[in-house]
Order: sequence, then structure tokens, then C-alpha cells
Amino acid sequence: MSRWFLPETPDVLGLLTQQIEVTIAGMDAFARWAAGEAAAQAEVRTYEHRADERKRELHRTLRTAFITPLEPEDLFALSRGSTGSSTRRRTPCASRRSWIALRTSRLRRWPFSWRPAVRELDTAVATLAPGVPGTTASADRAVKAACRIERVYRTAMGELLRVEDLREVMARRELYRRGSRIGEHVVDVAERVLYAAVKET
Repeated sequence: MSRWFLPETPDVLGLLTQQIEVTIAGMDAFARWAAGEAAAQAEVRTYEHRADERKRELHRTLRTAFITPLEPEDLFALSRGSTGSSTRRRTPCASRRSWIALRTSRLRRWPFSWRPAVRELDTAVATLAPGVPGTTASADRAVKAACRIERVYRTAMGELLRVEDLREVMARRELYRRGSRIGEHVVDVAERVLYAAVKET
């Protein structure tokens, strides 16, 4: 009967992990589409909607949870950053030419390099649970993976100097910058993970 009077303690870290897993699946689908698998485009849209659903579920839970393993502000920030909220919504609106530029360039496998960075974030978030070690190491690996994304971006931007078609230059530069922002989001979330871990200790 005592259970009637105890508030629920929902698994908010589990919900956050589910959201990140959906994001990773969406990245995988986008990478396959960029590599030439046309059918994967529909999967990208599907995973975008699923990520939104997971995020809304987590936010609803945070409003009603009596106790959470981390401060709600940190959980909200991690949820927001894990799906790249500030840039992801603009991605489907990128010009058709920019998507074609990626699929026809030698960087069409670049999206496959995004997954390791986000996977490390997934591991880092999981280790935020009480008594689970490894948060710092996973977050550091995520930052290193993000640095590799940035190096690819800088190399690609340098190669644009040899492209004479101005429209192609603009299209590729638009898409390359969007890819670079993924690395920026990874760093932001990794640093937030470290900040949350420090506060909890």
C-alpha cells in the first residue's frame, strides 16, 4: 500500500537514450541515401518524426516527474541538442541542387562519419546513470569524433576553390556547412554531459 503514496520515478535517461538511438538510425538512413539508396529518403523523414515524438515524450515526463537523476534543465538541453534542433528543421528545405551535389561528390560517404560521434554521445548519456563509470571518456571520444568531422569539412571547403561553377559552389558550401554543424552539436552535447556529470558529483 505504501506504493500508493510514493511518486513515480520515470526512466528519463532511458527516454533520452531512445531519442538518441532514433537520431542515429536517422543518420544511418541519410548516409545510405547520400550513398545512392533512393528508398532511404523516406526513412529519413520517418526517423525525423520519431525523434520529435521521443523528444515530446521526454519533455512531458520531465513536467510530471518528482525525482530525476539529473536536473531537468540539463535533461532538456541534452534532449534538444541530441536532435540538433537549431539546424535539423532546416535540413529538409535545403536546395535540391545541394543534395545532388553531395550524392555526386566524393564526400557522399561523409555522413557515415557522423554516426560514431553520436554513438559516443549515446554511451556518454547512458553512463550518467548513478554508479555507472565512463562518462568523461565517452564524452571526450565524442569530441574527438566531432573534430574529424570538422577536418573533413575544412578539406572539402578548400577543394571548392577549384570548382568554377558558382551555383555548384554555393550548393556544396550550403550542405557542407550543415554537415559541419552536426559536429558542433556533438561538441555542445558532450560538454553538457560533462557539466551535468560534474554537478552530480
